Amino acid sequence: MSKHRSGFVSIIGRPNAGKSTLLNALIGSKLAIVSEKPQTTRTAIQGVLNEPGAQIIFIDTPGIHKSDTLFNKRMMETVRAAVDERDLVLFVADASLPITAADREAVDLARKVRAPAFLLLNKIDRVDDKRALLPLLEAYQKLHDFTEYFPISASTGDGLDQLRRSIVARLPVGPQYFPANYLTDQPERFLAAEVIREKILSTTRQEVPHAIAVLIEKWEDGKSLLRIAATIYVERPGQKAIVIGTKGAMLKSIGSQARMEIEKLFSRKVFLELFVKVRSGWREDPMFLNAIDWRSMTGDSSAIME
Repeated sequence: MSKHRSGFVSIIGRPNAGKSTLLNALIGSKLAIVSEKPQTTRTAIQGVLNEPGAQIIFIDTPGIHKSDTLFNKRMMETVRAAVDERDLVLFVADASLPITAADREAVDLARKVRAPAFLLLNKIDRVDDKRALLPLLEAYQKLHDFTEYFPISASTGDGLDQLRRSIVARLPVGPQYFPANYLTDQPERFLAAEVIREKILSTTRQEVPHAIAVLIEKWEDGKSLLRIAATIYVERPGQKAIVIGTKGAMLKSIGSQARMEIEKLFSRKVFLELFVKVRSGWREDPMFLNAIDWRSMTGDSSAIME
């Protein structure tokens, strides 16, 4: 009888490479919000996958980028912490784009990791001529001697079965760290805030996303209804006007979309109130950054169960 394998696997890469889509696809459940806009993921998100004879603890991370604010610096600290003492690292690259100087700098982080690293050429569904993958693969091989290479599509699932098998094969023999029905370490408040932020990302213009933060102000879980009040913080009055929209239409749409997804996520009825406030320079405010960090959130911090 084969021994049980387990380990921690970090997912890293440039912004918008598809890391969060990959986490959701590997886990089979939506844990990380997804957007076409870069730097959507702002913190490390843990997802646990139980396979026959194995348990994989994935850690999704913010995209590797140059830090120009305290907020961005904290995101990069999260990335570096996520690759420390890991059993395996998955470096995700966008196969539909040519390699850039920023990609080369991102690979530098993978080179510094002690754990073996897989290169995942993601979004191959967007590559019409698959022969174009070979020179891209060779370009990455020159930058780092990755342990294994995988052309995949996180959105279609192409190549993910082989990837899961290869991950398990690389994990050390170990215990089941979490119960079989444990899915994530993220508290419900954080997941709800992230759903709201995702709906803002999908409905507002490009200048708004990085200036937005969502803070859950009230969380009342009754027998038949979950009441949530959340404040959307922006940095400028013009951004507030965009989020609210004409006669409140944009905010109403954001709230309706978020409420439906939160109800699906928590399997109960939700009453959601949204407010919008201007807080200039919040990305440089340590106290505010602590308040929106899920590790600082109060209330129900129990893990979401399947």
